[in-house]
Amino acid sequence: MSRSRLDGSSLLSPSPATNKPRTRCRFLPATLAALSVALSLHLFFSRRLPSPTASLNYGALFLSLGSNATAAAHLRALTLHPHVAGTAANAAAARYVLDAFSSLSFPAHITPYSVLLSYPIHRSLSLSSPGRGEGVAATTTSFSLTQKPARGDPDGPTAVAEAIPTFYAYAASGSVSAEAVYANYGREEDFALLAARGVDVKGKVALARYGTIHCEDIARFARDAGAAAVVVYTDPLQYGGGDGSSFFPDARWLPPSGVQVGSLFRGVGDPTTPMWASSEGCERVAVEDAMKTDDMPLIPGLPVSARDAMEVHRAMGGDVAPDDWQGRPGGPVYRLGPGPAVLNLTYIGNDTMATIENVFAMIEGAEEPDRYVILGNHRDAWTFGAADPNSGTASMIELAERFSMLQKQGWRPRRTIIFCSWDAEEYGLTGSTEWVEENRDILSSRAVAYLNIDVSVVGPVFRPSATPQLDELFQETIKLVQDPDNSSQTVYDSWVKSNISPMVSCNMNCLSSIFYCRFIDKLLTLELQRKLLSKKLNKDSLKIRELNDRLMQAERAFTSREGLVSDKWSKHLVFGTSEQNDWDTAAYPGIADAIAEARRSNTSESWKLVQHEIYRVARAVTQAATVLSGSLT
Repeated sequence: MSRSRLDGSSLLSPSPATNKPRTRCRFLPATLAALSVALSLHLFFSRRLPSPTASLNYGALFLSLGSNATAAAHLRALTLHPHVAGTAANAAAARYVLDAFSSLSFPAHITPYSVLLSYPIHRSLSLSSPGRGEGVAATTTSFSLTQKPARGDPDGPTAVAEAIPTFYAYAASGSVSAEAVYANYGREEDFALLAARGVDVKGKVALARYGTIHCEDIARFARDAGAAAVVVYTDPLQYGGGDGSSFFPDARWLPPSGVQVGSLFRGVGDPTTPMWASSEGCERVAVEDAMKTDDMPLIPGLPVSARDAMEVHRAMGGDVAPDDWQGRPGGPVYRLGPGPAVLNLTYIGNDTMATIENVFAMIEGAEEPDRYVILGNHRDAWTFGAADPNSGTASMIELAERFSMLQKQGWRPRRTIIFCSWDAEEYGLTGSTEWVEENRDILSSRAVAYLNIDVSVVGPVFRPSATPQLDELFQETIKLVQDPDNSSQTVYDSWVKSNISPMVSCNMNCLSSIFYCRFIDKLLTLELQRKLLSKKLNKDSLKIRELNDRLMQAERAFTSREGLVSDKWSKHLVFGTSEQNDWDTAAYPGIADAIAEARRSNTSESWKLVQHEIYRVARAVTQAATVLSGSLT
């Protein structure tokens, strides 16, 4: 459900072996902090009224139950093997989660879907460099496109053998031999600068680096600029691993052979069932047609390591790139090209239908069983997925186990709690999207909140994300949780000192949502809950339900069934993803996209579209106000 695409290969230790779990002193306390916050939020949204102290009592009991060693054991089991979506290893991981849920005091099940996934069959990349200087022969360098295991890892060779080759999901199959052009971060403005400098990208291989936008957006902008193929690398400036520097396991930086993989699909869900569920016997778009849509990259692409990219940079000519396009000091001077370096790239992919599996468990609510508080995280990973996503999955299983213990002590949630282990998130939020599409109407009327723990352990600092409406809720919650690394302060204290700001985003259906390490939508605000209690309405369950329903429907009033003009998947007119960067977010995204297009084309029609988008937002705000008032006009 979240647009969480930090590409399952870890940015700190991305070679196959280094993604495997090791004993880390921060894992257990960090997991405890994440579980404590999750518990507090769950109890806040699902607690039984009118007992205002019940959540605090059960919170203390929760912390006294079990051992965090079980979360570490779950993490180890889930990350023993690479488990890409649609593979036998990921099916085994699904069974592990199912067995863990089934052993508790509430029912669990698997829901499968048949979806279009993508795997590599053949990849090759070589560099042809003309001799520089009289009598100097031309050279050809063939890149191995392999990641080396971490030094000293006894399981390294096995890990390399098990891991899927580095690739981009849904990249177009084909062969390209053309001069290289350096495109910085691959943003639209980077390709605009190349055009302004007279650097022709048409028919060339665009060489771009990670660091600002996602690979799918890099591929799209490269294609729009006329590039025949795209190669993306992890630059030592952002990720380390340059010559002479330390890297994992001696430092936090990416090894020189490390590669960040991902998906180039710009949509969400199964590409053969756009906007409807991939259920048995459903209507489907032909695979060949699905691969030709504008959401697909339509050009070949490969992710490569810093080591290989530096070889390309050394062979390139043309003007010296601007200062802010350069890499780490001591590395090669980056030039724009085109050429004289020629890249010979071949990619052949297998775009095929495969089975994915979502795993669910449910705790039925005592007073409002038809209201759902949903906790979710994906399970699939490009490699081992130790941090993303399975630190979150291990925490979620641990949370379920402790809720089961609370149940045996007499605790019942006010509302129904659903645990969700999503499949094929890395390909395009596929598993969660199919489930939402299949259950859209029920969720629209019953779902109260969605909490996502994509990465519960990713460093020493708590990294929540929230829209402004949730600031107070987060602050009040994490003020109650002790910092596991510093008993003299709370998680809130350490969070404030870290200067990390909340981010804003919205999922396609705009259920109330929290995303711990990615994005966050909307929840019922703490201030409104305080007003309910201060007015002593907690004894009137029907009145509480009516007011809560107004809050839920007011949030839905900000959505549009048609979605954004630039992205039909995004329904929220106030918060949404940026058209320029799938990792970024925008306020009033429809207006922002329309203004950007009007500035590009500067036609009367494009400026009329800006006015139309403003009217759409105005209508949504008016509808939300009407819902909150609770009376007809």
